Amino acid sequence: MTAREHPFAHGRLAYVQIPALDVRESAAFYKDIFGWQIRGGSDAHLSFTDASGDIIGAFVTDRMISTEPGVIFYVYVHGLDATLEKMVRAGSKVVRQPYQEGDVWVATLIDPAGSVIGIWQFDPR
Repeated sequence: MTAREHPFAHGRLAYVQIPALDVRESAAFYKDIFGWQIRGGSDAHLSFTDASGDIIGAFVTDRMISTEPGVIFYVYVHGLDATLEKMVRAGSKVVRQPYQEGDVWVATLIDPAGSVIGIWQFDPR
C-alpha cells in the first residue's frame, strides 16, 4: 500500500465548521462578502472553500453560535472599510469598529447567525 499524499502542511488550519441558523443564508453571505465557493449539502450542512482555495469547511446547524467572543476567525480582506460597509448592508452588526494593531487594521462584526467574526488588512487602510 502506498502512502497517501497529504493535502495540507502539518499544523496548518485546514477545516472550519461555522455555526448557522440557516445554512443557505450563511453560505450566501460568505459567498457574497468574501467570494467563497459553496458546494452541495443538506439544510443542516453546506460545504465551502474559502477564496484562497486553501481552507475548506461547512456551515452547520448543530454547533453553538459564538455570540460571545472566544475563538474568533479573521478573514483577510482587500479594502477593510468597503468590506465593513458591505457587511453592514448585508445585516452584520459591528462589534468593534476598525482599530490599528501594529501594521494591520482589524474590525469585528456579527455574521448572519450571530457569531462574532473578524476582518483585517495590512496598513495603510
